[in-house]
Amino acid sequence: MLNSTFLTGVQRGMFKIFGVVLLTLALSSSSLAWAENATTAGAISTPYPTLTCLAVEWLIDGDDNEDGVVEVSYRAAGESQWRQAMPLVRVPAGSTGGRTRPTFYWMNKHSGSIFDLLPDTEYELRLSLSDPDGGQAVETVTVRTRPVPRAAPDAPVKKVNPRTFWDSLRTAQPGDILLLTPGYYDKWHSESVIDRSGEPGRPIVIRADGGHPVIGSTFASISLQHCRHIILEGLTVNGTIDLRFAEDVAVRRCTVKARYGIIAKESPGCKNCYIADNTVSWVMPWVAEGMGSNMPDGGAANIGEGIEITGPGNVICYNRVSGYRDCISTMEDIWAYDQSCIDIYNNDITLGVDDAIEADFCSHNCRIMRNRITNCAMGLSSQPGLGGPNYFIRNVMYNLTGAPFKLERHSVGNIFLHNTVVKCGDGFYAPHWQGEYFRTVYRNNLAVGGPMWQKPRSRRRAPRTESQVVRLPGFNASCEFDYNGVGIHDAPFKGLVGPKSYFTDIEGLRKLTRGSHSIRVSLDVFADQVKMPFPPIPQWDLADLRLKAGSAAVDAAQPLPNVNDSFSGAAPDLGAYELGAEMPHYGPRPVGEE
Repeated sequence: MLNSTFLTGVQRGMFKIFGVVLLTLALSSSSLAWAENATTAGAISTPYPTLTCLAVEWLIDGDDNEDGVVEVSYRAAGESQWRQAMPLVRVPAGSTGGRTRPTFYWMNKHSGSIFDLLPDTEYELRLSLSDPDGGQAVETVTVRTRPVPRAAPDAPVKKVNPRTFWDSLRTAQPGDILLLTPGYYDKWHSESVIDRSGEPGRPIVIRADGGHPVIGSTFASISLQHCRHIILEGLTVNGTIDLRFAEDVAVRRCTVKARYGIIAKESPGCKNCYIADNTVSWVMPWVAEGMGSNMPDGGAANIGEGIEITGPGNVICYNRVSGYRDCISTMEDIWAYDQSCIDIYNNDITLGVDDAIEADFCSHNCRIMRNRITNCAMGLSSQPGLGGPNYFIRNVMYNLTGAPFKLERHSVGNIFLHNTVVKCGDGFYAPHWQGEYFRTVYRNNLAVGGPMWQKPRSRRRAPRTESQVVRLPGFNASCEFDYNGVGIHDAPFKGLVGPKSYFTDIEGLRKLTRGSHSIRVSLDVFADQVKMPFPPIPQWDLADLRLKAGSAAVDAAQPLPNVNDSFSGAAPDLGAYELGAEMPHYGPRPVGEE
């Protein structure tokens, strides 16, 4: 310690100056910290509108303490009343940190989606930003949803057969409908190349004449690479349909039988394409030896992808997909290209021996909604999410051998709302083999587990012998878990939240998740006599997982604007189905209901 009696006047003066500098730096540092906690609003964008959803991205600077909020309301053009949507999600800038090939980055922003809108409709969006540390803004933007792809109203119809089709295609003009009579249309018995394009509002339509003309032998395919504004409708295709480089192309009401069904697997994939009402199938058997990528005999047999794409703005809806390693999937690592604003909804998925829906490497505003998943290994995969938000809403999963929620490779930004799960083994389960996940929200879900299935031993780890009602080893302070119904059939009520935090009752679960509204449920919440699918092999029939009146799951969910506005009781119900609401349609719709 220095004693001032030993300091000269000059020295004392120097210390005074030094003290003033330190004080100035401290005040400057405090001011700088305040400035970084305040929000500076940047650019607003509404990327890749789809038929029924809109995305909003509002870039910002600052808000280091992440307490800024953007409230959202919307209305169709011409309406007077605003409707409330969920607030945008605060997404701090980040990256995958070298854990992927290549490293993916995302900006500092608020981001989110508005759901279940009308196609081809103009909407006004009112965005209100507020930050208690400073920064206020109100902005209104106008954006239009995409129309359902249709033939032009005055489209000329040209009847063709296998002999005349290729010459007719070569001379087809935007707006033409080529109506195919039954027959084999493969050109070279390996790949049939469609090399024409239509125009906006005037697509070229290649349509079956009711008799399902066949294109391709067993290993043939159809290439729609580089096509624009084409509709492929009602064909039976014994081979792959390739959409790489395609834009605004529709594949609907086709029957596809191939190891790789409808694909756009390599950069830049496809953009704003519409894949709807198709039946896509292969022959993967539902046997223990092929289950999951780590099973002993899951190598050569465990291959095949039903619908596999990369690229933004694509819609995959009302398809029936069965018999694949992954039934519907996006791409991974170096093959992933701008996987944003992708809608995957109302599909009927069975016999996926790895992932039913593999929404891996989705960056933001991908919406996986109202899908029915039966007899699959994993349910919903986000391995990883690239900042988000990515939404998983009202999906129904029955008889999974693995996890309903697969969040590996440090997944970031997943939101799980109103999903229903009934499976043997761990009920509410998100595995933790390749790193914890972040900024994940579990809200209003319903999951019932059962006895642990002793599947064939993995190469890497010995199987556990006792199941858990909730198993979330990757859960951390950045995550939320509340208003969920969890139960387990014929096994003790206990589980894990975080890497080493165990609980043995519902109060323990609430404490570990910092959410006070989750409840304990059982199979008796369902109106039908739902059976625990144990053992999971051989496959189980579809189960009706609608709720029973008066059960614990009724009126137990949290209201969420634009997600469960139409609830009928005192509050919304847990899980995918609101009591008394019409059952969603899964798989191909009747003709005329597009």
